[in-house]
Amino acid sequence: MPTHSGLRYFMASVMLFVGALVGSLWPSLADAHNSANWFDDQAAMSSSGAPSIRINLSEQKAYFYKGGRLVGVSLISSGKQGFRTSPGKFRVLAKRPNHRSSIYGSYVDRNTGRVVKADVDTRKHRRPAGTYYRGAKMNHYIRFNGGIGLHASGHVPRYPASHGCVRMPPHMARKFYQYARVGMPVHVSY
Repeated sequence: MPTHSGLRYFMASVMLFVGALVGSLWPSLADAHNSANWFDDQAAMSSSGAPSIRINLSEQKAYFYKGGRLVGVSLISSGKQGFRTSPGKFRVLAKRPNHRSSIYGSYVDRNTGRVVKADVDTRKHRRPAGTYYRGAKMNHYIRFNGGIGLHASGHVPRYPASHGCVRMPPHMARKFYQYARVGMPVHVSY
């Protein structure tokens, strides 16, 4: 049987270990709700009320609501200077799981499949002979303002960097796409 001082030492060691463990987890728990990406599927499925998306251009974040309940947050990258994402109140016009841009992409050699010219704007760059146009991937595309929409991207630097669309990490774009409905409100503001 441990002595009284031995038990105190053991309990103090356990408390230090638990404190260190909780302390090491705390930043990731705080990030989950304050700055990083998260989505609560259970809340999205069980909450009543209509879904909506709010995009805050100053924060570079998108918020998914079900009724009045926040069920998900995603970091974004909106339109850069000269291609700013317009603020306003919109509605989801269409959803496409495997969309490609009709304006931005690459010219690809017909014979080799090699990219001849990347980062083209079809309105400005002529297509070289022997090539075809391949639009940039915009998977889980949620169109809400003309040709502007939310979509998956491997480049979401947390500052405006797109041609007007709202880029999201692929796993978050998939969640927003899953629960978004055509006709639902999308509010974009600063």
